[in-house]
Amino acid sequence: MRREDKGDLDDLIDDLLKHFDEKDAAREEALRLSRIVIRLASTAIRATHRRERSEAERLLKEAREHLSAIKNLLVAHQDVRYSGFVDDAEQEFVEASVLFSLIFEGRMPPHADLDVDPVSYLCGLGDLTGELRRSILELIRNGRPEDGEVLLEIMEEIYHMLMRFDYPDALMRGLRRKTDLARSMIERTRGDITNAIQIQSLERHLALLEDKLKGSYSDL
Repeated sequence: MRREDKGDLDDLIDDLLKHFDEKDAAREEALRLSRIVIRLASTAIRATHRRERSEAERLLKEAREHLSAIKNLLVAHQDVRYSGFVDDAEQEFVEASVLFSLIFEGRMPPHADLDVDPVSYLCGLGDLTGELRRSILELIRNGRPEDGEVLLEIMEEIYHMLMRFDYPDALMRGLRRKTDLARSMIERTRGDITNAIQIQSLERHLALLEDKLKGSYSDL
């Protein structure tokens, strides 16, 4: 190899090393921010369940800012963007954001409002059914199973919506599995609500019967 050819090869290697150094640095920073987004979104979900609106809103705003930073970092590294961990962060953000909107605003924001990948939005909705089930179980524990029926209807609407996206898993990145899990949770939740309402009805009838019996004994 001629000396000038070796110099060209060294320049080529230097360019490649620079490229991968930049990619690695971007990946490490994006990974760090993704972990923060997941933590913020998870905390926002807990705040929403506790009806701490201002705290949940603050956490979601911060999570959105970090997601925006991740996108800017990975503009030139789309292979890293779609390696999986950014999807996880977006899905957790969607789950927390939609739960917040449903609880405090009574609406379901479209994916464009959340500025996330469409598949991440759908997968986040699939995960949301678990949080809605959690809310329903809390209502049941508080003696309000009828109120849980509204949330159950939302779970069913989400499931039927997800069912319409019957595309290969290579495109939908795990959505089918989340849809199947949502169906399972809906069936269990429907049974929980039905049982709770029946028990509540039975308790009322027993209380009425007890009152009648007490009245009959007092007349003797």
